Amino acid sequence: MPRIASLLLNIGHGLDHLFLLIFATAVGAIAHDFQVERWEDMMPFTVGAFLMFGLGSIPAGRLGDQWGRRRMMLVFFYGMGVAALLVSLTQGPWQMAMALTVLGAVSSIYHPVGIPLLVQGSRTPGLTIGINGLAGNMGIAVAALLTGILVQWGGWRLAFVVPGVASLVCGWLFARHAPTESAPPARKKASGVHLPRWLALRTLVVMIATAISSSLLFNFTTNGNAQLLAERLDGLVNEPVMLGLLLAGVYAVASFAQVIVGRLIDTVPIKPLFFGILALQGVVFYLSSGTTGWVWYASAIVYMVAVFAAIPFNDAMVVRYIDDSMRSRVSGTRIAISFGFSSLAVYMLGPVVKQSGFTTLMLSLSLIAVIGACCVLGLPGEEQMRASRQEA
Repeated sequence: MPRIASLLLNIGHGLDHLFLLIFATAVGAIAHDFQVERWEDMMPFTVGAFLMFGLGSIPAGRLGDQWGRRRMMLVFFYGMGVAALLVSLTQGPWQMAMALTVLGAVSSIYHPVGIPLLVQGSRTPGLTIGINGLAGNMGIAVAALLTGILVQWGGWRLAFVVPGVASLVCGWLFARHAPTESAPPARKKASGVHLPRWLALRTLVVMIATAISSSLLFNFTTNGNAQLLAERLDGLVNEPVMLGLLLAGVYAVASFAQVIVGRLIDTVPIKPLFFGILALQGVVFYLSSGTTGWVWYASAIVYMVAVFAAIPFNDAMVVRYIDDSMRSRVSGTRIAISFGFSSLAVYMLGPVVKQSGFTTLMLSLSLIAVIGACCVLGLPGEEQMRASRQEA
């Protein structure tokens, strides 16, 4: 993979997350423009985007394996740009909901297609995934900062137009520099990754269960942090740009956890490392639930480090246990199930906060993290993996 094509794949991950969080960051301005009294009442209108982000992964993964990953990435870049421009033209909540649903459908392409394309032939897939995860979370940080600046400077519509144009430019560059595939991955020779059926099924169940818990935590935090930040720092910081800068700082610091974890995945057993990170999530969410002010801000950095640190594991397990010829389809299925469940987080965020407040939400996230850690205990250990391969 040429360096510029790899760079564009990483940028694509950043754009993927950036687009899905523009709405959450600008929801206050959008609600005011659409004459909706409370921002919480706007959140259910974005559930279609996150539902399609999950469900669309199944056909996207299938097309990636059987039609070609390069072609699908071109659909991703151009489609995201056009969809973002459509969102900027909406005039009411239901138009916004439909345009965001289209945006979510196109954004579903990246994870089951872009990441398998990036790790093809990689000697250090954990590190590659970690760097890619850093790029994705930098997109979250940029969304927080760039959206705040653009909303204040030119309104919320500009916050969709600027990255939309950037995605179209990336698509043009990718078409010029990404090498054509000799054949779709499904038609290539198997790479030799073979597991007993019972062990593969067990691993897949753990992957799906932990992906659901991790996606719930990811969606609840990344979609709720902007309003949580404004609440917990009320009286200390009130300017939208400053709040956006502080939130971007949280994401920027936390994003580097993925590079460190990615490197560790290449060198240490996955099971104890994954369990430790999810257990840490449970602790820090519980401790931060009752804090305010700068103490809360410090705890937010810690819990987002833990949330982001868990992200590389599922992609790393796909690379370790699944042959390249079907990785996009397996990834698509996993993502569809996990994000299908976690899209409920976006739908429930506004009503839960409106009814019970952010403290109750944080305690719920602690419980979800503990459940995820318990699921990891079902993951096969390294010795069991070696023994099963010798038997095979």
